[in-house]
Amino acid sequence: MITVDRFAFTSLSEFLAELKVLIKVRLSISVVFSAVAGYLLAADPIDLKNLLFLGFGGMSLVSASNAFNQVIERRLDALMKRTQTRPLVTERMTVSFALVVAFSLTFLGAAMLFVLNLKTALFGLLSVLLYVALYTPLKTRTPLSVFVGAFPGAIPFMLGWVGATNQFGIEAGTLFMIQFFWQFPHFWALGWILHEDYTKGGFKMLPTGSRDKKTAFQIVVYTIWTLVTAVIPVFGFTGRLHLSIVAAGFIFLLGIYMLIPALKLFQTLDGRHAKALMLRSVIYLTLIQITFVVDRFLTS
Repeated sequence: MITVDRFAFTSLSEFLAELKVLIKVRLSISVVFSAVAGYLLAADPIDLKNLLFLGFGGMSLVSASNAFNQVIERRLDALMKRTQTRPLVTERMTVSFALVVAFSLTFLGAAMLFVLNLKTALFGLLSVLLYVALYTPLKTRTPLSVFVGAFPGAIPFMLGWVGATNQFGIEAGTLFMIQFFWQFPHFWALGWILHEDYTKGGFKMLPTGSRDKKTAFQIVVYTIWTLVTAVIPVFGFTGRLHLSIVAAGFIFLLGIYMLIPALKLFQTLDGRHAKALMLRSVIYLTLIQITFVVDRFLTS
């Protein structure tokens, strides 16, 4: 038996399972994937030590953001089916313990990123601040919260570039914009799927507040912006960030793959297409980041 704070867990695995929910491990890993991709696009040569500091530092900060978020939203989480089993809702962990975890991970993550350079650490801390202090409280007040949340959500891809170069220029800015526009169709599709549950918690996640034509139209528009922004490097004016014609063509086709369910959602307002868009958006982001990295090493 393991005792943490005032709670007893029957095994270490049980405690770790609750901790994984608190810090949302799978989400944290996906964010780190973006940061690592950004690093691999810029590093010359690749420093394994720095890559590890970036990965663990980034994961620590994302995990801290998730823990802070659950502390703030614990009463609202109790109202929604998908979040009713979180450890702070079930009181398997106390708020004080969650805060210790969150602050410890914030300090650890910032220290690790500082090993790379000051800019990387500051951008990492900025992402935590924007997510916790702005995005989280705005979710129950205005649909503009998704716009605000798109800023910390877009930082990881460019964070890797800054970590490798200690510079924020057009290359890092382009990586930021790709992931920035991607946030909207992804999270609005999720908001469409979970609209009833979000409404119970008081969250305003859809731009019009409803699953209507106007919301679906905005999803289509931002999906197109995502598609266009991702192929900009092929035109040769994004500094060291290059993309071959073949890679750009593949990324464009991936964008069409993501656009199709968005268009069908606009036509039918059927939630099945929102689910397809959400899943395809995850596939899209993963594959374009892999494509950027592979293209860099094949064409350099």
